[in-house]
Amino acid sequence: MKTVRALHPRYLYVLLCILMPVFLGACSPLVIVNSASPDEHFIKSASIEYGPDQRQKLDVYSPIDAGSATPVVVFFYGGGWRNGSRQNYEFVASALTEAGLTVVIPDYRLFPDVTFPAFVEDGAAAYAWVISNIEQYGGRPGDTFIMGHSAGAHIAASIALDGRYLEQQDLTTDSVRGFIGLSGPYDFLPLSGYLEDVFPEPYREQSQPINFVSSDAPPTLLIHGEDDFTVRIENSERLGMKLQESGVEVTLKSYEGVGHARVVAAMAPPLDFLAQTFEDTEKFIQDVVSSE
Repeated sequence: MKTVRALHPRYLYVLLCILMPVFLGACSPLVIVNSASPDEHFIKSASIEYGPDQRQKLDVYSPIDAGSATPVVVFFYGGGWRNGSRQNYEFVASALTEAGLTVVIPDYRLFPDVTFPAFVEDGAAAYAWVISNIEQYGGRPGDTFIMGHSAGAHIAASIALDGRYLEQQDLTTDSVRGFIGLSGPYDFLPLSGYLEDVFPEPYREQSQPINFVSSDAPPTLLIHGEDDFTVRIENSERLGMKLQESGVEVTLKSYEGVGHARVVAAMAPPLDFLAQTFEDTEKFIQDVVSSE
């Protein structure tokens, strides 16, 4: 897997910061970041249905010059389980396809239309679609990684650690080659505010990924900013410790001076100087794949 990532001038970040307040009424910062991220190196297959609901769709990004079947990353975005759209995260696909990876970004149902565990079940259904279909898009299903940021990291961790979700799809957690969690909530009880409605009382213990750690968990990379005041870094520290105690290969990367959004923003090719997210993710995938 060879990195052919293009260099982008750092002054572009300053330009984006200047332009964002001007354009916020017309488009979001994520739209601007997507527009500044290169797209000539991948083919996008959009709005593929993995279920009957209008939110149960996904986009596949295939690197053009891969030469052979590639490892796959299924990326779940964040948004507090109540916001988000797959189209806003094309910059993640831009970065990872440039590294020679096939990327899948699903939508999933959101609160208040659904509560836990419906959005995790959607994630598992999307993942099952990938395992069954990704070969025709140039991906290698045996090397499928699951990745997420914030609420998306919670969904990804739940799928990777709690085998019940993949069992409903006639799969096991063995099908997950590795888990990559960015700024994820994995151990966040007690709840307050709207989260008390997102996670109904009878399901709260089941909603915590840390409760399902076992020696069967896949190799794991946890990335968290030390200045994250949205999801505290202790979530990643506690999960990492429990995985380590269970004999699972786990790496925790903590970024000094980095907050919640910056961890995922650094995946954008023009903003990769913000943090080491892309570099650490790529190295983790390379190491796991080469360990066969």
